[in-house]
Amino acid sequence: MLTHSKRLGLVFDLDGTLVNSMPMVLASFTHAIKVFQNPPSPPEIFSKLTGPAESCLRNLLADERNLPEAMNRLIDYNDRNHHQIIPFDGAVEMLESLLRNRADVSLWTGRDRATTMEILDNHQLLPYFQKVVCGDDFPSHKPDPEGLAHILDDLSLKNSDVLFVGDADVDVLAGHALGVPTLLIRHERAVSENIRKLCRDWVESPRQAYDIVLARVSTSIAPMPVRD
Repeated sequence: MLTHSKRLGLVFDLDGTLVNSMPMVLASFTHAIKVFQNPPSPPEIFSKLTGPAESCLRNLLADERNLPEAMNRLIDYNDRNHHQIIPFDGAVEMLESLLRNRADVSLWTGRDRATTMEILDNHQLLPYFQKVVCGDDFPSHKPDPEGLAHILDDLSLKNSDVLFVGDADVDVLAGHALGVPTLLIRHERAVSENIRKLCRDWVESPRQAYDIVLARVSTSIAPMPVRD
């Protein structure tokens, strides 16, 4: 159980961290773009997922004049396929444990608030979070750490007492900018040496990340292991 001498804060990304949405997200952007140009590769799309969908589409389209129609195609695809987005195995159980242990748990996602709330409501996840900060809440987007800083300030958490869990390089860069230890879920993708040096630790899968989080909860303030 957590001691009361020191608060523990957890901040989670959403897509690719708590919910398995990436196959659907990549398919939706491909669907939105393919009538205008050859769609980017999945790694190219992933590298642009740093804010609301409209910003990502703008960065992926060769001709910005196609943005309104591409957005309509994206929204239509998402409406027809949002049921494919489900929590990763072990995510709900981990959140339940954090709630029982009274950890300060927040969500910081680049996804817009409307679709974020839809996902959280569909899977009854909202009660687990004290704060939810979305990609359209501020003009800045990851790796700008403004959203993360807002969570820390609002909950009066010390940077060193927080663990940020995400699956993208921009998560690591944002955490590092604030001095917040960041755990990167790699999903078996290639990660640069620079990003590996900046993150506190990295794992292959969400389940491995959940195990680290739960181990930290059980020991309250025990340091995480550092990879060589």
